[in-house]
This record gives sequence, structure tokens and C-alpha cells, in this order.
Amino acid sequence: MILTTHALAGAVIGKNLNNPYLIIVLSIIVHYAMDHLRHGEYVEVFSKNTSVKNSGWKVVLDLLTGFLAISLILFFLHIHNSLDKPSTFNIILGVFFSIIPDFITSIYWKFRWKFLEKYYNFHSWVHRYPRYAPEREWTLRNARNDILISLTAIILLFLL
Repeated sequence: MILTTHALAGAVIGKNLNNPYLIIVLSIIVHYAMDHLRHGEYVEVFSKNTSVKNSGWKVVLDLLTGFLAISLILFFLHIHNSLDKPSTFNIILGVFFSIIPDFITSIYWKFRWKFLEKYYNFHSWVHRYPRYAPEREWTLRNARNDILISLTAIILLFLL
């Protein structure tokens, strides 16, 4: 899944729960559940032939897109007085913890810190399809789950 999709899902969790510990746990669990679905991997950071420099802009663009989308949603929700400060904090908490698993994975990939290796292996195992499989190429078919989950999250953020 792209980071924007994870962030939007985390925002929905944060908006609808009041317990910060539950938000943290569910955001991480939902991250892994979403990663198990078929999805494209635009991030070639983990490919054999590219470096962080060659694909880091994709990660930055993805993060900016997600943060812009969530910021606009928060702005509109605040304008309509349908969101208070604790809810805003919970949304931000959900967003942060929904993307942290990918951040930890990228830290391992970049620095190869031994203490993160088991985590990296677990995160790789969660993905149903192996790296470089056709099911993980960046195609419309593989991005369908990202699109559907993102649209559903946006709708839920406005409706619930």
C-alpha cells in the first residue's frame, strides 16, 4: 500500500476511537492487514537496482499527498465544527502509527541495523506476494485496493 492509503486508514481509526492506546494498536494492525492485500509497490527503494536517492522523491511525494489530503479534510471538518481538538490529536496519532511500520522498514533497508532485521523480515512476510512478483508491480489492477481503501477512508472521515 502507498503511504497515503495507510495514513487515511489511520485517520479513520483515530477519528472514531477515543483511546490512544487502542488507536496505536489498531493503526499498526490495520497497516499489516492492508499490506497483505494485493497492491502495487511504486517504491523501488527496496529493489535490487535502485537507491534511496533514485526513489526517495516518490516517498516524499506520497507523504506530501497524504498529509495534504488529511490536512484538507481536517480543515473542512473544523470549518463545519464537527471536530474537536482531542479528535484532531487522535487522527494525527492514527496517521503516524499507520505509517510507522513502513518507516521502520525503510530505516532497516538504508542502514541494515541488525536489531531491526527480525522486524524487517516480519514486515516482508506479511506481504502475501513476494518482492518483484507481478502482483506487486505498479499497475492499475494492483493499485485497485489502494484506490478503494483511500476513497472509502475519505468518505468515512466525512460521514462518521
